[in-house]
Amino acid sequence: MDPLMIALIVAVFTLIVLFSGIPIAFGLSFVSIALLIVFEGFQMLDVFAETFYAGLNSFVLLSIPMFILMGMAVANSPAGKDLYTGLDRWLWRVPGGLVISNIGACSIFAALSGSSPATCAAIGTMGIPEMRKRGYSDQIATGTIAAGGTLGVLIPPSIVLIVYGMATGTSIGRLFLAGIVPGFMLASLFAVWALIHSYFIDKNAAKLLRNRKPPTLREKFEVLPRIFPFLAIIIGVLYVLYGGVATPSEASGVGAFLVFVMIAVVYKIYQPKKIWNIVKVSMKESVMIMFIIAASYLFAFTLSQLYVTQSLAQSMIELSSNKWMIFLMVNVFLLVAGFFLPPVAVIVMTSAILLPVITTLGFDPYWFAIVFTINMEIGLITPPVGLNLYIIKGITPDVSLSTILRGSFPFMMMMVLSIVILCIFPEIVTWLPDKLMGKPLGY
Repeated sequence: MDPLMIALIVAVFTLIVLFSGIPIAFGLSFVSIALLIVFEGFQMLDVFAETFYAGLNSFVLLSIPMFILMGMAVANSPAGKDLYTGLDRWLWRVPGGLVISNIGACSIFAALSGSSPATCAAIGTMGIPEMRKRGYSDQIATGTIAAGGTLGVLIPPSIVLIVYGMATGTSIGRLFLAGIVPGFMLASLFAVWALIHSYFIDKNAAKLLRNRKPPTLREKFEVLPRIFPFLAIIIGVLYVLYGGVATPSEASGVGAFLVFVMIAVVYKIYQPKKIWNIVKVSMKESVMIMFIIAASYLFAFTLSQLYVTQSLAQSMIELSSNKWMIFLMVNVFLLVAGFFLPPVAVIVMTSAILLPVITTLGFDPYWFAIVFTINMEIGLITPPVGLNLYIIKGITPDVSLSTILRGSFPFMMMMVLSIVILCIFPEIVTWLPDKLMGKPLGY
C-alpha cells in the first residue's frame, strides 16, 4: 500500500482512538500495536516490549521527575504568594501594575516550577480575586493568568523542552538557553498589552489605583528575603547546566533537594505528611509523562517502520518550493493539533515527522523548537482542550468560559506576534546558546 495512504489511515485511526477519551499513552500504544500487526504481521509483537523500554532507557529522562518534584515543592508552598505580593508592592504605581505583577509572578513561578498548570493554579488563586477586587474586569483578570501560566512551557527549566529534546535528540541545555530570551520577550509583550488595556480600555482600574494606600518601604523589602533563595536556586541550576558543571539529571536532582530545604527553612514545611503529598503528586505526574514518552517512542517506531515519516516529509517538501510557505503550513498544523492535544502529546507524535522537514529546508532546529513551543502555548488557552482555561474556570466558577477566552484572546495575538518577530529576527533565539555553547555542528 502507498505510504501516503497508510499515513491517512494512521491519522484517522489515531484521532478516533484519542477522541474516544482513552488516556494518550494507552491510545498511542494501542494504535501502534494494531498498525504493526495489520501491516507487518504478528511477528512484530516481539519488538513491542523492547521498543517500549528503549523509549525510557535514557539517563536524561531522570531530569523530568526531578524538575516536576522541584516544581511541586514550590507550588505547594507560599512561594507563589510571596512572589505575587512582592511584585505588586514594587509595581503599584504603574498603570496596569497589578496585571503586570501577575505576569511577572507567572514568569518567575514558571521558571521555578516548569509547569503551566502549577503556575496557573498558584498565581491565579491569589491574583484573580485581587484584580477583581481592585476593579479590573473579569476578562483581563482571568485572561492574564491563563496566558501567564503558559510561560511555564517556555521559560526554563521547562518540562516541555525536556520532552522535545528527548524526542528529537537535541541538546536540552541548548534548548533551555534558547528559551530564555523569547520567554521574557513574550512576558514583556504581555505586559505591553496590560499597559495598553489600562491606558485606553479599563479606566475604572486606573481610578481605583489613585485611591490605593501606597505600600511602605518596609513592606516592599520584607518579602524579598523569602523570594531570593528560590531565585538563587533557579540561577544556580541554570548556571551549572550551561556552564557544563552538571548534566540536566544532576542539576535537577540537586535543585529539587535545595527547594525542599528552602521550603522547610523559609516556610516550615517539613511534616512527613506534607512532604509525602508533594512526592505523591509529583510521582503521579511523572509516571504519566514517562508513560506518554515510552508510548510515543513506540508510535514513532511504527511510523518509521511503515515509511510514513519519510513519505510525509518528502511530500511536504515537494508541495511547495517556498520554504516559508511550508513553514506556515507547519505552524497551522501545530496550532490545530494544539487545540485538541496537550503539548507533550503533540511533541512526541509530530516532532519525528516535522524536524527532518525543517532541517532540510535550512531552518535552525533550536529556533524551530521555540516556535513549536509557542504554538503549544497557544493551544493551552484555546478550546476544546485548553487546559489553562479549565484551571482558571475552576478558580473562578462564577466567570463564564467565554469571558475567560475573550480575556485570553489579546494574549494569543501577542504569541502570534512573537512568532512573527522570531521569524524576522531568529537571532533572538540563537544568539544566547551560540554565545555560550558555540554554534552546533552543521549550522
